[in-house]
Amino acid sequence: MVRVYVPATIGMLRHLVSEGQLTPVRGTAFSLTPALREAYVSGSSEELEYAALLDAARASLRLLASHEDAEQDSGAGIDEKEPPRRVVIAADIEDSEVTERPDLDSAVVRVAGSVTMDDVAAVHVDAVEAEQAVVAAADAIDRADLGDLDADFVLGEAEDHELAWYAPQEVPFFLELL
Repeated sequence: MVRVYVPATIGMLRHLVSEGQLTPVRGTAFSLTPALREAYVSGSSEELEYAALLDAARASLRLLASHEDAEQDSGAGIDEKEPPRRVVIAADIEDSEVTERPDLDSAVVRVAGSVTMDDVAAVHVDAVEAEQAVVAAADAIDRADLGDLDADFVLGEAEDHELAWYAPQEVPFFLELL
């Protein structure tokens, strides 16, 4: 088994709970790969897995940014049931279902198929206090990637917020309380 970190949104998390499975966008997830281990001079496996989780959290910002773009293009308003929060689904899946993607980054993997609720080890989600910073970061992420230092600062503001941890059995109750 290998632990993967799947970037998601609140809407995707709702889908996972209601349908019992979720296919990662383009099969993309993050994991402690040999390439990630080589990219760091030092660090325990736990620290490197945390680095993969943070990469997935950043990818969640990209999903939020693309969701906002789609809403603007369609003229739809923001769905209040889907607050702007980074979501990372930690799942344990079979090694044979995961392939490295060194063409993208050292922690990126491709997951074949879907992640089921039975695979989920934990879910990490921003607290309500992070929402304003997350909205700003989703808007700034592309500019930060292109070297804009101000946008990078905005991104850091969101990344300064720790993600809350939820056990799989807590997720339906968490979603109900949103």
